[in-house]
Formats: sequence, structure tokens, C-alpha cells
Amino acid sequence: MPRRVPLRRHRRGRAAGGGTHADADDAPWAPIEQVHWDGTPVREEPPVDHLLVRVLRWRPARPTRRPHPPDPLPGLAALVGLSLAAAFFAWVSAAPFWLAVGHGTSGRVAVYQCTGSGLDQRCRGNFAADTQGWTAHGVTISGLSGDRAEPGALVPARMTGPEGGTAYVDTGAAGHLRWLLGLVAVLGCGVGIVRWTGAARLADPRARRWAVAAGLAGPLLITAGFLTAAW
Repeated sequence: MPRRVPLRRHRRGRAAGGGTHADADDAPWAPIEQVHWDGTPVREEPPVDHLLVRVLRWRPARPTRRPHPPDPLPGLAALVGLSLAAAFFAWVSAAPFWLAVGHGTSGRVAVYQCTGSGLDQRCRGNFAADTQGWTAHGVTISGLSGDRAEPGALVPARMTGPEGGTAYVDTGAAGHLRWLLGLVAVLGCGVGIVRWTGAARLADPRARRWAVAAGLAGPLLITAGFLTAAW
């Protein structure tokens, strides 16, 4: 295919021989993009009325809907449930924590009742302090196992005070593990409160920091209350 074609022009003139003809050799050659197939130049298209195009393409705008606020019920349920779970873990960890740091009274507990076996075993007895001269009746015995879990057995134990309801027989690593696991569970409840209530997803940075701090501080305040009560 040729890339240039002669531009057709109708002109009159006389050649040297006296005849009337168009001099094809003198006809200018134009790029093929600027002419039609027969050599006539391409006419410029009239400008498009952009306003008319916009009118033809106009569509009525859909009314914008306001986003619905998130449902508060799941967050409220998570807050209440995890707060109760944190209270339980704080309650079972308060007395073992004080005994682990040295705040407690040593003595002996006389076993008078045991039911169940293994993890389901429950024993009760009367605790008598060695030096302070007080006695707690009907306390729950924790950590009692083996041949000592029999009525009439006299077992060394410790309690936080006469108002405590549990005498702890287990000592050493088992005693530390009891309160460590409880406090880790309390912290986990705080993280769950922050996660499921949406406190970490607030748009305002300052409000987000306060909400996260409040979510973590709630279980810790509950733990502090149970520690104070167990003293």
C-alpha cells in the first residue's frame, strides 16, 4: 500500500502543445492519512459540542444513603461477658497471688469430707493456724491429692486469713502457676474487650487511645478489687 497519494485538484491551464490538461507530474503528494482513497483531501470534522455530549450522557444522581451506625449489641454482649470472665479469673487468682508473695498464715487442715476423684475431687476441712490461734471451719481444700485425700487426715496448708474460704495445700511451682495463669487470662479478657467492642477501630486517634486504655484498665481494676478483698 502506498504511503503517499497525489492530491486531486481541478485546475485549468494550457500546455506548451496547445492542449488543455492537468499536469500530473506537478500535482502535490499528500500523506495517505490526509486524503480519501480517490485522492480528495479529508475535510476537517466540525467541533463536537461537549455541552451537548454532557447533556446526552447525563443521568440522574442516585440519592446517597447515610451509613448506618454499627449494631451496639455484639459489643455490649462481649463487654459484659468478658468482664464476668475477668472477674472469675481474678477471684481464683487473688489468694494464690498473696500466698506466692509471702502474705499468708501457715497451719494445718483436718480433712473431714472428700467427694469425686481426679479433677472433680472436692475436699473440705477445718483449718487451724499455727501461731495466731484462730480456726476456720468448713474451708475448701485446694491441691489435696493421693492418700492425703481421706477423712481424718491432717495436712499442712496455708490461708490468707481467717476470712478466707480456701486452704491451699499445693506449694512451689504449682502455687505460682495458679495465679500466673489467672492473671494471663485477665489480660486476655482485656484484649478481647478492646477487640470485640471496636475500641481499636475508632477514627479519632485521641478517642481510640482512651477507648483502648479503658478496655484494658477495666479487667485490671476488677483484679485490684479482688486482691484487696483477699488481703
